Amino acid sequence: MAKNKKDTTANKIEPDQDPGASHTPSSFATDCLDALRLAVGREREDATPYDRYLALATAIRGRQLDAWLDTEARRRDASAKRVHYLSLEFLVGRSLQNAVLNLGLEGEARVGINALGMVLEDVYEEEHDAALGNGGLGRLAACFLDALATQGYPAVGHGIRYEYGMFRQEIRDGVQLERPDNWLYRGNPWETPRPDERVAVGFGGHVEYHTGDDGRLQVVWSPATTVWAVPHITLVPGWRNGVSNPLVLWDAASSDDFNLGYFNDGDYIRAVEDKAHDETISKVLYPGDANAAGKALRLKQQYFFVAASLARILNEHLTEEGALDTLPERVAIHLNDTHPVVAIPELMRLLLDEHGFGWEAAWDISTRTFAYTNHTLMPEALERWDVGLFGGLLPRHLELCYEINRRFLREVSQRWPRDGERLARMSIFEGGEGDKRIRMANLALVGSHSVNGVAALHSELLRRDLFRDFHELWPSKLRNITNGVTQRRWLRQANPALATLITEAIGERWLTDLEALTELVPHAEDAAFRETWSGIKRLNAHVLAEYVSDRIQVDIDPASLFDVQVKRIHEYKRQLMNVLRVLAQYLRIKDDPNGDWTPRTVLLAGKAAPGYWAAKEIIRLTNDVARFINADPATNGLLKLAFIPDYGVSLAERIFPASDLSEQISTAGTEASGTGNMKFALNGALTIGTLDGANIEIAEAVGARNLFIFGLSEPEVRELRVAGYRPRDHVESNAEIRRVLDLVISGAISDGDASRYSALMDNLLDWDPYLVLADFASYSDAQDEAGRCFSDSERWTRMAILNVAHMGRFSSDRSVREYAEGVWGIAPLEV
Repeated sequence: MAKNKKDTTANKIEPDQDPGASHTPSSFATDCLDALRLAVGREREDATPYDRYLALATAIRGRQLDAWLDTEARRRDASAKRVHYLSLEFLVGRSLQNAVLNLGLEGEARVGINALGMVLEDVYEEEHDAALGNGGLGRLAACFLDALATQGYPAVGHGIRYEYGMFRQEIRDGVQLERPDNWLYRGNPWETPRPDERVAVGFGGHVEYHTGDDGRLQVVWSPATTVWAVPHITLVPGWRNGVSNPLVLWDAASSDDFNLGYFNDGDYIRAVEDKAHDETISKVLYPGDANAAGKALRLKQQYFFVAASLARILNEHLTEEGALDTLPERVAIHLNDTHPVVAIPELMRLLLDEHGFGWEAAWDISTRTFAYTNHTLMPEALERWDVGLFGGLLPRHLELCYEINRRFLREVSQRWPRDGERLARMSIFEGGEGDKRIRMANLALVGSHSVNGVAALHSELLRRDLFRDFHELWPSKLRNITNGVTQRRWLRQANPALATLITEAIGERWLTDLEALTELVPHAEDAAFRETWSGIKRLNAHVLAEYVSDRIQVDIDPASLFDVQVKRIHEYKRQLMNVLRVLAQYLRIKDDPNGDWTPRTVLLAGKAAPGYWAAKEIIRLTNDVARFINADPATNGLLKLAFIPDYGVSLAERIFPASDLSEQISTAGTEASGTGNMKFALNGALTIGTLDGANIEIAEAVGARNLFIFGLSEPEVRELRVAGYRPRDHVESNAEIRRVLDLVISGAISDGDASRYSALMDNLLDWDPYLVLADFASYSDAQDEAGRCFSDSERWTRMAILNVAHMGRFSSDRSVREYAEGVWGIAPLEV
C-alpha cells in the first residue's frame, strides 16, 4: 500500500526536466540498459528488482560524477575557500530518490526504469538505508551537505564508512532487541573507492626527541601499529544547479595482508587475526563504551577518521598552494560536536613535527582553521577521555594537549590572578592522579576561533552556565546558529502531494528559498485550498495506517488524530510522560464511554542505546500499554497506541506527512535544538511542546495561537530544582496521575507482573530527574486543548497551513549561509 501511495502522489507532479540536460529520456533509457548489462552483468529478462535498482543508480551516478568533476574544476579555477565538515555521523538514508529529484531527472528516470520493466516508486523501495548515524546529529550533517551543494558552497564531508550502521531494532514480547544492520551486504552503487589515496593512521608506540642540524628540537612519534584508511567518495548533488560535493567516508584496512611468518609456520588463524582486528575500527557505528575495550575502539574511530581527513586536506592544499601558511585562507574545518575534536592536537602535530612550524605559527594556523558546534547541554554527553587510555593510543597528542593547556591557563591566570577555582573549571584536564581526564569540549573551545550552539535558548544556556568562564574570556567567540532541515528532502521528496499543492499556489521558489512559504498565509482563508490540504493529509494517513497494519498488525483509524512522537528514546525527551498520559486518557474514556472524545492514535518510534536500561524499559512499557488498551473494545474506536519498530530516515519520510500533532515535550533546558520539530511543522503537523530548544523559535514564528505550549520554562525548572523538587508531592495532589501510576504498579498492564516496572516507577517517584510529574497536569491540559481543536477541522487545517507558512527560517539553507558568512568565510561558486 505504501508503494501505491507513492505512485498516486508522485503522478500528481509533472516529470522534472533539467533545462540544461543534454540527455533525452530515450538516451537515458539506453544508459540504464547498458548499465544493466555492463555494470550489473544481467540481461533484462534475468534481472531481479535489485539488479534494476543498481542499473538505474549506476546511470544516475554517472551524471553526478560529471557534475562533481565540473564543480572541482570551477573551485580550483576560482581559488575558492572550502569547508571540510568533520562528523562521526552522517544519517543520509536512501540516495536514489534524492539524486533523481536534485538532478532534475525524474522524467528521464521514469522512462529509463520503465525500459527495465519496473515502476520508479518500486525501485526506490529496493534501496537500503545508509544508517551511518543514530539520530539528529547525523541527520543534521546530511541536511547541511544538501544545503551546501544547493547553494553552491565548496564543501567536503568527512566520516567513517561503517560496515554495520545503527542497529536494526526488533521488538519481541515488547522488548527491544538489537540486530546487526549490514547495509553494505549487497554493495553500494553510490560510492567511488579510492584505494590509491589511502592514508596510514598510527596508534600507540612512543615519542622520541632529537636535536636537528639547525639546533631545533625535533619530535618523532613512532606508532606501534598502523592501519590504512581507504577513502570512499559519495557525491551529494545540489538542487538542479550542476554542483556536486563529496562525502568522504573512510574504511579501515590492515596495513599488511597477514603475517607471513605465522603463515609459514602453519598458524593460519594467527596470521590473519591482526588484519581482522585492525579492520574492526570501521566495523560498527558507536561501539558500546561500558567497558575498556569499547572505549578504546571509540577513541580509535575518532582519531582514525580525523587523522585520515587531515592528511587528505593538507595534501590537497599543498598540491594546490605549495605551502601551509595559507591554510586558514583556503580551508575551514568544522567540528560537528566533540567527536572530531582530537583533530586539534593532530593538526598541531602535523604542523610542528611534520612541517617544521614553530608553536606560535602553528597555533595561529590551527585556531583560525577550526570551528566547533556544541550539540548538548548534558554534562555527561560532553566527552571526557581517561588520560591513560588517551596517552596509550596517542602519546604525542597527550603531550600536545598538556602544552596547549599550560599556555592557555597562563593566559587565564594573567586575566584572573589567583583564581584557582576558575583555572580548574577552564582547564582541559580534570581530576587528580589516577583519575585524570581530558575534557574534549574545553579543548574545542580553546582550539577553535568560533563556537556555536544550535538554538537561541541552547546558546544562551551555554553562555550562562556550561561555558560561562570561556564566554567571559572571549565574549565574541560563542554565537548562535539555529539548526535547520532541507525542505527538498523533508517536504518535496517525503510529501510530494503537499509539495505540489504548495507549488501550484505560490510557485517553486520555496524549494531554494523557504521564506517564500509566507505567501501561503492568504490561502489559509481559502475554503477550497483548505479542503484540498485536508484531503492530502488524510491520504497520507491512510498510507501510514496501512504500513502500521502490515508491519505490526495494529489497525488504526486514518481519520483519527495522529499524535506522534518519533526520536531517540531518552529520559529527557519524556516518552514516559506521553505513555502515562495515554493511560490517563484510557481511564477517562472507561469512566465515561459516552463522552465527547476526539478519536486519537498515538504513535511512538525510536531506538534506545543498547546499554540504556531506563530507555529500554520505556519501550517495553509503551508496548505493554499498547497491548493493554488496544485489546479493550470499550476504547477501541477512540484510542490506539502503537510503537513502530526500527525508526530511521525512510520510516520518517512516511510518518511526518501523515502526522497531525508533533510531540516535542522534553524538559525545558535539556534539548539543544531538535530538528524533528521542524520536519513535523513543515509537513503541517501542529506542535505540542515545552519552551525548549528550537520550540521557542518555532512558537515565535508561527504564533502562540497555532501550537500548544505547556510546562515549566527553563527558569522555572532551575528554580524548582534549587528549591528541592519532591516528585511525590505532585502525585499526592493529582488524583489522575496517582491512579495511572497505581495501574502500572499493580501489574495490570504487564500480565499481572507487579515487579516488571517497579524500578522504573521508584525512579520516577523518588527522583524524577526530568520532572515528568511536575509537568504532567499541564501536559494533560494541553492535550485536551489539542483534542478539542482537532474536532474543528476548519480551524485545525487553517492552523496547519499557517504553521507551514511560517517555517521559512528553519531551512538548513539559512543555517548554512550563517555558517558560511559568519564562521567559515566561504562564498558560493558561480552556478
